[in-house]
Amino acid sequence: MEDFSSVFAAIMAGGQGTRFWPKSRRSKPKQFLSIICDETMISNTVNRLIPIIPKENIFSVINRSHINEMKEHTSIIEENIIVEPIGRNTAPCIGLAAIYIQRKDPEGVMVALPADHYIKEEELFHKTLLIAKEVASKKGYLVTLGIEPKTPATGFGYIEKGEPLLQKGSNEVFKVKRFTEKPDLNTASKFLTSGNFLWNSGIFVWKVSTILEEIKAYLPSLYCGLMEIKDAIGTKQERDVISKVYSDIESISIDYGIMEKSNNAVVIPSDFTWNDVGTWSSLDELMPKDEDGNILQGDCIALETRDTSIFSQDKLIITLGIDGIVIVETKDVILISSKNKTQDIKKILERLEEEGLDKYL
Repeated sequence: MEDFSSVFAAIMAGGQGTRFWPKSRRSKPKQFLSIICDETMISNTVNRLIPIIPKENIFSVINRSHINEMKEHTSIIEENIIVEPIGRNTAPCIGLAAIYIQRKDPEGVMVALPADHYIKEEELFHKTLLIAKEVASKKGYLVTLGIEPKTPATGFGYIEKGEPLLQKGSNEVFKVKRFTEKPDLNTASKFLTSGNFLWNSGIFVWKVSTILEEIKAYLPSLYCGLMEIKDAIGTKQERDVISKVYSDIESISIDYGIMEKSNNAVVIPSDFTWNDVGTWSSLDELMPKDEDGNILQGDCIALETRDTSIFSQDKLIITLGIDGIVIVETKDVILISSKNKTQDIKKILERLEEEGLDKYL
C-alpha cells in the first residue's frame, strides 16, 4: 500500500451548523450529531481517514466548548486537538493546523477537510486522495477536489476548470480557472450544460510548507499572527497568544483569501458521491423515502402527504394534505418550514437572538 506516513489530516470542526437548527445547537453543532446514520458526522469523517492516514497524523481544529464532545465521539489523540478561541473562517483554521503539523513534519502533505460532509465510495475517495497527494508533493500545487455535478444544484459553490495539466491514470488534473459562489438555478443549469464546472467540495491537499508560503504571500497579517503562535507552542503562553492573535485577525475563507488569488491552484474532478449536508432539504438525496417521496424518522404518520421530511424525537407527528415541508421536533422546539426555505434558517436564529431567547440557540 502507498506510504501515507508523511500525510496529515486537518479536520475543520469549528462550525456551528446553524442551518440544521433546531437539532444543531451551540452546545452540540451538526458535526456531533448522528444525522444520516448511527455514527456522528465527525466520527464518520475520522473513520473514513483512518484506513489511509496514520491515527497519530489526524488533527482537528475545534471550538473550546466542544473539547469533551470531540473526545467522546472520535479517536483523535488529545495532543492533536487544536482549539480556536473563536471561529475566524477557514483560512485561519487551516493556517493554525498547518503550523502544528509543520512541527511534526516540515515537508508533510496536509489534507484539509470539513468535519460534517457525506462521502460514499470510500475506496474511490482514498484513490483520489492518493493522486492529490502525489500532485501536491511532487508538483507543489494547491490541490482541491471538485465533484462532477449530477444536477444544477444551487446550494454548492462551483469551480471552473482551466487548462489540463496532468494525467494520473484515469484522472486529469486541471488548472483552476475560477471559483464561483452558489449560483441561481439558471446559472447552475448553464454550468451543468457546459461540462466545465465542478462542485466545490471544500477538500484541499497541499504541502504544509506550500500553504504557509501562500498565506505569507496573500494574507501577510495572518501569516505574522501564525508565526507568533508558532513561537508560543509548547509554552505556558500558548493559549494566551492564540487568543490574542485571534482577537485581531480577519475572518476569511481559504477560497477567497488564497485559492482565488493563487496561480498555483489545481482541481481534480472526482466521481465519489459527496454532499455537504448543508440543510434539512439536502437530506432528500441521502435518506430513504416512502412511495410518496417522504422522509419519515421517528413516530410519524403521513396522510396525503408528499415530498415532506418529518423528524420526530418524542412526539407522534401526523400530517394530512401537505407537500414540500420539513418538520423537525426536539425536546423544546418544533420547526416547520417550506423545503425551499431551509437555506434561510439563520433568519430564525437572528430573531431568537433579538428576542433574547438564547436558551433555544
